[in-house]
Amino acid sequence: MAARVGIVVRTRHRPGFLRGALADIAAQTFADRRVVVVNDGGVAAEVDRVVAESGLSHVEIVHIADGDGGRCVAANTGVRALDTDHVVLHDDDDRWHPEFLSRTVAWLDAHPDDAGVAVPTEIVYEEQRDGDWVEVGRAPFWAGMQRVSLTEMMSINRMVPIAVLYRRAVHAEVGWYDETLDAVEDWDLYLRILRVHGIGFLPGEPLAFWTQRPDAVGRDANSMFGLAAEHARDDALVRDRALAEWVRREGAGLPLFVAASQAELAAHVDRSIEDAVERIVERLRTDIRDDVRREIDAHQPVMSRLRRVRRTLRRG
Repeated sequence: MAARVGIVVRTRHRPGFLRGALADIAAQTFADRRVVVVNDGGVAAEVDRVVAESGLSHVEIVHIADGDGGRCVAANTGVRALDTDHVVLHDDDDRWHPEFLSRTVAWLDAHPDDAGVAVPTEIVYEEQRDGDWVEVGRAPFWAGMQRVSLTEMMSINRMVPIAVLYRRAVHAEVGWYDETLDAVEDWDLYLRILRVHGIGFLPGEPLAFWTQRPDAVGRDANSMFGLAAEHARDDALVRDRALAEWVRREGAGLPLFVAASQAELAAHVDRSIEDAVERIVERLRTDIRDDVRREIDAHQPVMSRLRRVRRTLRRG
């Protein structure tokens, strides 16, 4: 019988992070799961050794040759290798609360119309000290979030893969991770899901932990920082594709109107800012001039009296 949950671990040249991810999975209270470790161009023997040393059962390893993979290829490879009811991407450097799987599976069992469920997430900041990455702080990711909203998701991605368990069957309906993208592949998939299904949200304490290393470079870097340019480019690409789809179906009228209105609003805001700055500068000049005169009057009364006489003579 197939396991209920499939976990895809994407990794590349990061044995230390992979070791931590496998230990994190082993600590889950929900045991009906299967793991696929996707080695995206790393050293095969190294990945094999880390998996063997973990002692974790029901683990399959898929090796992708260097240059043939990428984030989306690795995700699709892992998901396609699974025959489970639900799937989740557990990148090698992120972590879960021990009850992440048990609580999210229970939610999907209780909400059959939801295609997936997301959980509150905490950002864990790390710095390298004496060769190891150590936690130096935490902050909530989208504090106060209570639901997954298509409106809000169209503005910016409010979920990360470590925080979302979803039904594997949804791929047959909305497609796979878009392998033309180098980043934002999760956001693109969530948008496609939300067009036809809801994604639930399990309120309460954080159950997912998204590690960030802002100072890291090379293999240890987060995609958010290491692929910043790719994120910006692919974010625009996803939006342009959606806009092109709208224009083909509905015509360019509304987008043209919105674009013109946006330009007019931006120009109005710029003018308002310039006017406000001018008023502030003029007020400062007046205040400074008055302050200087008061200082002169206080310390040089003779000069003050001469100015008053001069003004009186001019009026006469």
